[in-house]
Amino acid sequence: MSELSYLEKFLDGVEVEWLPLGEVSALRRGRVMSKGYLTENFGPYPVYSSQTANNGKIGSINTFDFDGEYISWTTDGANAGTVFYRTGKFSITNVCGLITLKSKYSLIYKFLFYWLTIEAKKHVYSGMGNPKLMSHQVENIPVPIPCPDNPEKSLAIQSEIVRILDTFSALTAELTAELTAELNMRKKQYNYYRDQLLSFDDEQEKPIYLEKLLDGVEVEWLPLGEVSALRRGRVMSKGYLTENFGPYPVYSSQTANNGKIGSINTFDFDGEYISWTTDGANAGTVFYRTGKFSITNVCGLITLKNKYPLIYKFLFYWLTIEAKKHVYSGMGNPKLMSHQVENIPVPVPCPDNPEKSLAIQSEIVRILDKFDTLTNSITEGLPREIELRQKQYEYYRDLLFSFPKPETVSN
Repeated sequence: MSELSYLEKFLDGVEVEWLPLGEVSALRRGRVMSKGYLTENFGPYPVYSSQTANNGKIGSINTFDFDGEYISWTTDGANAGTVFYRTGKFSITNVCGLITLKSKYSLIYKFLFYWLTIEAKKHVYSGMGNPKLMSHQVENIPVPIPCPDNPEKSLAIQSEIVRILDTFSALTAELTAELTAELNMRKKQYNYYRDQLLSFDDEQEKPIYLEKLLDGVEVEWLPLGEVSALRRGRVMSKGYLTENFGPYPVYSSQTANNGKIGSINTFDFDGEYISWTTDGANAGTVFYRTGKFSITNVCGLITLKNKYPLIYKFLFYWLTIEAKKHVYSGMGNPKLMSHQVENIPVPVPCPDNPEKSLAIQSEIVRILDKFDTLTNSITEGLPREIELRQKQYEYYRDLLFSFPKPETVSN
């Protein structure tokens, strides 16, 4: 029997009563807890807040406000309407609400939780730019109670729905863990070969292929400022990006989206370059750039001088190892400015034989490109695979909760 046929048979003829959440449960809010309070009262019991990372946990204290089975929801901000299934001893902050089921109704917490993952965000109010889902909105969320006149059958149906969705959730979590482990292994493998290929230390043991490739290779170390010209980008405000929107990318200090923060109708650079982030948490991050683009004032640009036999991609891979070692982190704001970058040592293999030098660099680039492509394909494939599994889960979840609604509670 197919899953669809099973679900149709499972839910066939099931009578459903729709009741407002405020009737079947009691709602309450958490309390204000500052960072100082969390530090001073550190202990084993989790404190949950409005974030979604780490299951909403922001710290742990030596007391707890709740002990048992509950559902919490985020009341304010970008995550408003996100729900969590909670058990055990814990506390919540003032930007969370808590749902306690009334014993007179035949409802299972996990069943209600799965239902609210579908329904809660539909009731979020986004006016004034600050999304909210307050108690007076939550109490009006319609809740399905299957077979209300037969508590035993009602609980059996809810339990089966929970069992199916728990299974899908576990499979999704398992897939994520497996793909993440595979990705981490590939990244370690890539870093190993990158470091080996760019280590010109004769005393360091290497795999046979690399030993042969680098055997007897003479290396000259030159400061980056000697083999290249350095420059900075320019200030571009959000308004400027909007007013001058176009096809040419603008790169800044972030690392997400390859550093791209927008695109404009002109470009400052056209060709092959290396850029680096000069300020902030990502200082020392390097990017290989080609084509027409611009960079902001928190980026620097490296242009190789023709007189030296160096390949951009070779230098890029070297800088992914070396650049961050030269970041200055004093005063709490990491920086890698031009006067620091120009002193970064750069290896030039076979400096007296440009043809051989370029051949060695090209082979190193070829190997690292291959590893990079493999690693990136897994990086890109991981979210795609997880998204497909998530869509499959949501499809069956929605099917399991596809009870007919009376007009009075239809959205």
